[in-house]
Amino acid sequence: MYTKNINTHLIEIQDYFKAAISVDCVIFGFDENELKVLLIESDLKEFKGKWSLLGDIMHPDEDIETAAYRVLRERTGLDGVYMEQVQAFGGINRHPAGRVITIAYYSLVNIQHVELKTHSNELHWHAVKDIRQMAFDHKEILGTCLERLQHKVIEQPVGFNLLPKKFSLRELQNLYEAILDVKLDRRNFRKKFFAMDYLIDLNEEEQEVRHRPAKLYKFNQEKFDKQHKKSLGF
Repeated sequence: MYTKNINTHLIEIQDYFKAAISVDCVIFGFDENELKVLLIESDLKEFKGKWSLLGDIMHPDEDIETAAYRVLRERTGLDGVYMEQVQAFGGINRHPAGRVITIAYYSLVNIQHVELKTHSNELHWHAVKDIRQMAFDHKEILGTCLERLQHKVIEQPVGFNLLPKKFSLRELQNLYEAILDVKLDRRNFRKKFFAMDYLIDLNEEEQEVRHRPAKLYKFNQEKFDKQHKKSLGF
């Protein structure tokens, strides 16, 4: 039986470590009745004129989640927003600089609260439905994260993270239609949400609108947290 010597093992280990780990953040927002994603113009010549997700190489002194929150904070100025890890993407030739394995996250932010940090590259919100091409494999990552979000909003009311604290039922339905890319029946949609009992009537109405002012609500986070813990057996 052939046994490798220590030098052979060291060479193999060095080869294994010739790969970088990065994080890519799909930052979703909701504005003008459209689901949007925050993109930056690529500064690599291989992807000149194309847009990419916000990401960075993970620093040696941070874990993956810390790196993801760092990217989000540096680019949007936000802390403590909703974020979820989706999956790893490790195509051999996905990055022109070499072997880079990336961990994808998606986050949900209120666009009105975002202070964009542009640095040297252009940074813009893009309507998800209008995106056709992206740098790297970022179109695939965006599609995967969107599918995860679509499943999530059906299971849990995470979409409230995209809305202002006070919102109308019209805004709520527009949000779900934008995420799911479907037209929902107004009556059934409202009936289902009232049945979940996650809405608090604020006894207020919209101000300075051209249409008939709608009633305003807010999300009952406390009630959702209690019911969620109960469903988990806590």
